[in-house]
Amino acid sequence: MSKKPKVISIVGPTSSGKTTLSIKIAQYFNGEVISADSRQVYRGLDIGTGKVTEEEMEGVPHHLIDVVDVNEIYTGANFVKDANTAIATILKNGRLPIIAGGTFFYTDLLRGKMMAAPVEPDNEFRDTLERYSNEELLDLLRQKDAQRADSIDPHNRRRLVRALEIIHTLGTIPEQKTADSDYDWLIIGVEVEKEMLRKKFSIRLEEWLERGFLEEVANIEKATSPERFQELGFEYTLTTEFINKKITKEELFEKFIQKNWQYAKRQMTWLKRDAEIEWFEPSNTEEICQRIEKFLSE
Repeated sequence: MSKKPKVISIVGPTSSGKTTLSIKIAQYFNGEVISADSRQVYRGLDIGTGKVTEEEMEGVPHHLIDVVDVNEIYTGANFVKDANTAIATILKNGRLPIIAGGTFFYTDLLRGKMMAAPVEPDNEFRDTLERYSNEELLDLLRQKDAQRADSIDPHNRRRLVRALEIIHTLGTIPEQKTADSDYDWLIIGVEVEKEMLRKKFSIRLEEWLERGFLEEVANIEKATSPERFQELGFEYTLTTEFINKKITKEELFEKFIQKNWQYAKRQMTWLKRDAEIEWFEPSNTEEICQRIEKFLSE
């Protein structure tokens, strides 16, 4: 039997049902959920990040949601520190830690699959990058580290800026190293067919609009600089185009589905390289719970 504390991680593409599954597992196994989402840590980014509501939590404690102001910078190193603190508290209370969220970079850092660069945010340097488009930032990165440029999401401005910031400070992006985790991990992957995912994207946007997403977007745009707003994700920038009548509602839905599908494909590319993930259909909770029971008894 493993002497390390047991931790569950739920991974899968956006809209695949990770949140719902994590709550069901937490209810069944006396667990608590730790969000591994790089945007749900920000207060105010609620509807547009798919942040779980208090009603949806069904009494299950959640951690690392609404941690910092939207104008602050929250790094992977911050996540590892805060997540380890949350795990220690959950374990001390005799409960099961369950990590759920779509920022798999965070999860990999926590598992020791990657190491965070020891570089603090440099706001002065970041200010020098504000005038560049994402495409120009990618070109700058390619000049300095072609390998990192080929592996990074070209539309994720935060990642582009962070990569350039690390190079600016250290002269290079450190070679990725791994470390033994303090925990015994079970990684549950949830996989949904393409057409089902696309339907879920459309349903999600419809629900968001009904819940007041346009108002949230307008409020966030007022509370942030134009540069910061651009970093918060296509859900916000795309909806701003609709608010400003640059695109129709039909175009909003078309682009929302397209961009979510592109994002889901990138997520699955990241996940499929991890041989430790055990894949299930998200609705197959009985089989998933049986696997978790076996894991906890090992």
